[in-house]
Amino acid sequence: MKTAVIIAGGKSLRLMPLTSDKPKTLVEVMHKPILYWIIKWLKKYGVEHLVMAVAYKKEEIYKYMKDNDNFGLKVDFSEDPGIGTSAAYKLAIAQYVDDEDFIAMNSDELTNMDLSKMIEKHVKNRPLVTMALAPLNCRVSVVKVGDGDKIVGFEYGKKLPSVPVSIGIYVFNRKILDKMTGTGSLESTVFHRLAHDGGILAHMLTDGEEWYTINTVKDVEEAAVELKKWKLE
Repeated sequence: MKTAVIIAGGKSLRLMPLTSDKPKTLVEVMHKPILYWIIKWLKKYGVEHLVMAVAYKKEEIYKYMKDNDNFGLKVDFSEDPGIGTSAAYKLAIAQYVDDEDFIAMNSDELTNMDLSKMIEKHVKNRPLVTMALAPLNCRVSVVKVGDGDKIVGFEYGKKLPSVPVSIGIYVFNRKILDKMTGTGSLESTVFHRLAHDGGILAHMLTDGEEWYTINTVKDVEEAAVELKKWKLE
């Protein structure tokens, strides 16, 4: 798949002050913007066309891409209207995507997932959406309770395989445009209906595949540790 659509319009208040002068996707992890790592990952799997829905501090994204010659990609920018991710995706896809199937994702996701396997699964099964999932990485203490209601232990950072969560990375079929609404989030509108109709296929990360979403300063620090392990450079 040659095209990827990235949603990068939010103000990211939880990452302040790191986002006071830049959008979240330009916050640095291991001395490089999140967007750098995303592009590096997408290009590894053959992406040639990048469509970005932008709003907050969009001029900084324009400048970053221009200063880096768009990393050798064809790049189009769509204005995020600020009324929800469903509208942002719909506008970007309608304007700039002609492909039947393409990648779609948030601008704050870092992963070493093998994207080719997710694409292969999508092409084989032909859903409207293939959604990447990971076990919930619980950021609070999971308490073990024994006999007589006595607490016998704690686990912090425990992964819960029985609680899969979306990692904000998808493969879309272009027919999803017919399902997208004018307002609201993709999750609460489009995905909710598609799940009811059986239109979403799950793709679970396997052993050795990791994912980090960047929402807080602590996430930036933890993701940097993980990125070193992935040896992307």
